[in-house]
Amino acid sequence: MNATTQVSLSKVPEVTLIFWIIKVAATTLGETGGDAVSMSMNLGYLIGTGIFATIFVVTVTAQISAKQFRPLLYWTTIIATTTVGTTLADFADRSLGIGYAGGTSLLFTLLMGSLFIWYRSLGSVSVDTVRSPRAEMFYWVTIMFSQTLGTALGDWTADTAGLGYRGGAIVFSALLALVVATYYWTIISRTLLFWAAFILTRPLGAVVGDFLDKPLDAGGLALSRYTASAVLLVFIVACILIFPQRAAKQGH
Repeated sequence: MNATTQVSLSKVPEVTLIFWIIKVAATTLGETGGDAVSMSMNLGYLIGTGIFATIFVVTVTAQISAKQFRPLLYWTTIIATTTVGTTLADFADRSLGIGYAGGTSLLFTLLMGSLFIWYRSLGSVSVDTVRSPRAEMFYWVTIMFSQTLGTALGDWTADTAGLGYRGGAIVFSALLALVVATYYWTIISRTLLFWAAFILTRPLGAVVGDFLDKPLDAGGLALSRYTASAVLLVFIVACILIFPQRAAKQGH
């Protein structure tokens, strides 16, 4: 393996417990932060999507251009995908009038299409093979679609399915526990389980975020979206600084 390949391989973090803790916090921040811009600031879903899409493009470009793994940059990009996912899903579900079921179906199709094209183009969708700018682009587009799908799925479960935010959190936590059990006790593809867990953490963050900031009569805690977002951001930064993350060990 030459030096150039070694550098490019070092930008994806090792998947550990702290990775998933930060991921859930980041997805929750995406919900509260996205709602703060589109709803609390009264900018609307379309303008909110435009703002976060711009941030997404900038951060992804910086991430792909980086020469080595930089935790703060990586997680900033993750947060960018989850905030744009929040406003984009809300725009599709509410402004376009296709509803939660329609939005979830559309976004699931886009996610599967992204994974299919990635696989057909490069032969694998494993994060262990993200070793080139092209693979990184597929990686981030797929993540963005998964974050958007998770938002729509979380809203659908909490609202349309009538489970509420607490019920939704219990459902997605149970599904994640099932993925963990499957990881330890079966030989099912680790790549499949990674993407299943990655997708499921988003609706969990969505319902937890809504639980924090929605009115009391809607089943939430009525916390300020700005306060909740600030607390989550501080928590994420603290995790990154206290628990140093290493670049993933990747395959040849």
